[in-house]
Amino acid sequence: MNTVGRVPVLMYHRVGPAGNAWEARYSIDPDNFAAQMRVLARKGFHAVRLEDLVAWLDGGPALAQGAFVLTFDDGFRGVRDHALPVLERLGWPCTVFLVSDLIGAEDVWTRTENPSGATYPLLDEAEIRDMMHRNVSFHSHTRSHADLPTLDDEALADQLAGSRAALTQLLGHDVDCIAYPFGRLDARVEAATRAAGYRAAFSTQPGFNRRDVNPYRIRRLDVFGTDTPAMLLRKMRFGSNDGSLAHAVRYYLGRVTQRLPGGRR
Repeated sequence: MNTVGRVPVLMYHRVGPAGNAWEARYSIDPDNFAAQMRVLARKGFHAVRLEDLVAWLDGGPALAQGAFVLTFDDGFRGVRDHALPVLERLGWPCTVFLVSDLIGAEDVWTRTENPSGATYPLLDEAEIRDMMHRNVSFHSHTRSHADLPTLDDEALADQLAGSRAALTQLLGHDVDCIAYPFGRLDARVEAATRAAGYRAAFSTQPGFNRRDVNPYRIRRLDVFGTDTPAMLLRKMRFGSNDGSLAHAVRYYLGRVTQRLPGGRR
């Protein structure tokens, strides 16, 4: 088996139509999502369980060439309605990071940011239990999608440990991983995450993950609703949030420049 030395983790949010340009960053049309997954499969990529990535980072079994991890932040119902059927046809797992206090509610933290003020439904307990039997794993996204670095120590510990405890009770197993809301963290947040008992944490810093990555700052590639399948492939190739053709051209021109006499090496 050809093994992989670096693993990309994709970060999606809502799967469904976008109502405005602000939503288009965080919401991907179901047809576009399906096209992206088909292209990845044709190019030899295959999704693996988040838990297998964490085990690999900890020195566990190797992952096959083409492995990547598929994550969805927030726990929108559209993941079950639109993304899960696509993934089931491919036999691919995924992970959803849940906001534990808002299960069965809506993404109220976006109300002041979205120009329309619209909010969208989040998975309820019955839907989550159903998805657990359909190759979906669930982990924490805190209690209320809080901006963690802004909290005092007591509130920070409550967001982290409280969510872990609530989800452990709901899911019936330990919740070992968390995704930082908004990707915001600092050294204090990282230390509190360790103290809360999490084994790994996912950031929004782009790039690939090698075995020497900090397990409490695992990198992810942000997939925008405006990304075409070709743009996603470029993100996967370069480990960048910029999937534009111009970025790819700049990359290759830089490589050529380095090889020219007098160029950087």
